[in-house]
Amino acid sequence: MKVIIAGGGTGGHLFPGLAVAEEFKSRDGRTEMIFVGTEYGIEARVIPREGYQIKFLRSRGVVGVSVIKKMKAIVEMFLSFVDSYRIINMVKPNIVIGVGGYASGAIVLTAYLLSIPTMILEQNSIPGLTNRILGRFVNAICITYQESISFLPKAKTFLTGNPVRINIFKGNRESGYRLFSLEKDVFTVFVFGGSLGARSINMAVVDALNYIPDLKDKIQFLHQTGASDYENMKEAYRRLGFKGTIAPFIYEMCEAYAVADIVISRAGATTLAELTALGKPALLIPYPYATRRHQELNARKLVEMRAARMMLDSDLNGQSLASHIRDLFMDEMLRKEIQKNSKALGRPDAGARVVDIAMSLLKNSNRL
Repeated sequence: MKVIIAGGGTGGHLFPGLAVAEEFKSRDGRTEMIFVGTEYGIEARVIPREGYQIKFLRSRGVVGVSVIKKMKAIVEMFLSFVDSYRIINMVKPNIVIGVGGYASGAIVLTAYLLSIPTMILEQNSIPGLTNRILGRFVNAICITYQESISFLPKAKTFLTGNPVRINIFKGNRESGYRLFSLEKDVFTVFVFGGSLGARSINMAVVDALNYIPDLKDKIQFLHQTGASDYENMKEAYRRLGFKGTIAPFIYEMCEAYAVADIVISRAGATTLAELTALGKPALLIPYPYATRRHQELNARKLVEMRAARMMLDSDLNGQSLASHIRDLFMDEMLRKEIQKNSKALGRPDAGARVVDIAMSLLKNSNRL
């Protein structure tokens, strides 16, 4: 069997696709997983590292860019249909699954027009433009939040949760300490702002260190900074005398979560799926420019259930951030409460649910 997983651009779209690929492979190791994305998305460097095939098409986003870039994107949109037909004709997939992002649009629609079973994953409570269009055509839609149903055809929409990679659950604390050169059994704050980093979070963390000098010997940091801020952040930690490991990008997320006592992060759908599946106490700082404020809406759901804390990016400053870090460090009962509530919201079986639906589509279409 051959399965195409299309989309990417950011980790929020890509990693659910990898989770689905792992679930297919765990059921039948002979299944061929082929990813389709763009040469400049995160998939270009992550997929080869994971050992899967990847094929590229020409595609760019049209939302939030200049008029000239919009025109270029429209031209590439037509070219992406040519690329999609070529890829499908070469691979001859049994099913095509879109995981979101503009790279998924053309190939999922092309597969539909060629009568190949199709499905899409929607990670946010408010679906993006690509998925709202594709939802009219595909055979099945898997959603993370109940609220998404009002934007999509109800008859073929399934509440599965957001797939989480199997290895997220396999992190080992001892291995993590060694891998990241961290001190054993020291309270660890894991900071990351998504696959590209987040400058506002990086700068606030540096400022926050000035307000917690008394914790210097009691806590350590594991901080994914993004490539652009890496050198400056490494120097800031050294100058202020705080222990930790700074990296532009962390591939070994399972080990990073394993060593984390608390997490400071954006509120992307994949991040929230991982945090709740593991029950990690987190301070969420939603990306302020996310379409229709979907990160803030997603984060507020957790806050309402006392499953996380949240700061808006507009309110972010070193003093307030330091106060949250101190509270979470000092109050073990608070951390345990957040952990329990977070884990109750997690859907660790989401990947299995998605693949169950995919297999049902294949049986009904006689493509198994």
